[in-house]
Amino acid sequence: MTALSVVVLSWNTEELLRACLRSIYEGPRSIEFEVIVVDNASDDGSVEMVTSSYPEARLICNEKNEGYAKGNNIGMCASRGEYILLLNSDTEVREDAIEKMVGFLESNPEYGACSPKLINPDGTVQKACMRFPDLKVVFFFDTMLESMFPENRFVRRYLMNDFDHCHSRDVDQPPGACFMIRRELTESVGFLDEEMFLFYNDVDFCNRIWRAGLKIRYFEEARVMHHLGGSTRKYSDFGLELHKNKVLYYRKHYGKKGAGAAKAAAVLRGVEEIYKCLKAGCAWRSPEVIRIREVVSEVLGS
Repeated sequence: MTALSVVVLSWNTEELLRACLRSIYEGPRSIEFEVIVVDNASDDGSVEMVTSSYPEARLICNEKNEGYAKGNNIGMCASRGEYILLLNSDTEVREDAIEKMVGFLESNPEYGACSPKLINPDGTVQKACMRFPDLKVVFFFDTMLESMFPENRFVRRYLMNDFDHCHSRDVDQPPGACFMIRRELTESVGFLDEEMFLFYNDVDFCNRIWRAGLKIRYFEEARVMHHLGGSTRKYSDFGLELHKNKVLYYRKHYGKKGAGAAKAAAVLRGVEEIYKCLKAGCAWRSPEVIRIREVVSEVLGS
């Protein structure tokens, strides 16, 4: 069996994808590995670039944008490695980060997954680890309540403001931009929940790993550079998908009350955005306000 499968999901990130693949193939590799690029119907030349510049990579072309969860699941199902690295196309692997993560999982069977230290392009640390969100977090994170109470303890705890990300430790949910798992997890825990098209599927996956009795390690010794939001910022329905996926996550883990809380949080967020638009001079029937109202309505109906 191949030691490692690197699954790179791509959607309209040609130049970032090129840099990502270069960092994988040009780095020192002491283990057997394969690279699987799953393209979510890019129209920017990404497919042609992979075909011409990295023919050794296995390329899977989806006919439409299947989202983060299903796209990665397609790659995992096609993989052959004992370990699987889910790697965003907006990352660049530094030095022997991949080997270090594989070595950690090989030496620590009580861990189901690990994730590296992410570095911003300017060299600063990207603080992306979080604790699992609870019903308090749903109201105080990304709503007007967070603006009103910016130092509230619920969000501080959720965002792990007490952790400097400069040493290794166990975490609930590390950044999903670079996430290595054991292949056997796909049998015992399953795959990413495809109902959560773009967001919260990684949070749910980590939750299931911990519930299965395995731990997750933030491994500071491995370093990966991340262009934060290199792909997701291009997605036109970012806000709608975020809130719909949040409702799905809270329904799955907290039942009807969780889904109701997530919907109420979407309303709070919508009210805040409408207020900002009106204050800036937009009319109630302006395209901006109408779109916000449509998003809230669709989330409430989900």
